[in-house]
Amino acid sequence: MNYTEDQTKYMIDEYTSKPTTITVERLASELEKSKKSIIGKLSREGVYRRSVYKTKSGDQPITKEEMVRELEDALGFNLEALAGLEKAPKNVLKLLKDNLCIT
Repeated sequence: MNYTEDQTKYMIDEYTSKPTTITVERLASELEKSKKSIIGKLSREGVYRRSVYKTKSGDQPITKEEMVRELEDALGFNLEALAGLEKAPKNVLKLLKDNLCIT
């Protein structure tokens, strides 16, 4: 799908002033293009920012495997020393990590 220079400038201006999915939907409607097309064009122009997933508490998500590796590093164990710990509940791993002051 082709965009004129004016359309591209308009899209960039609108999106950079308010980078939300609502803006993308509005632009798609105004320019009679699909949301994917708008996102693609904004991405090619280097301005589109993908939304970042956050947990319910607002933290960056971390896998249990990553938490176990951090615990191993903090305790000075080798990679297999805590094998199976990744099967523990995530809140238990977080409790261990927090009490060991691992950030």
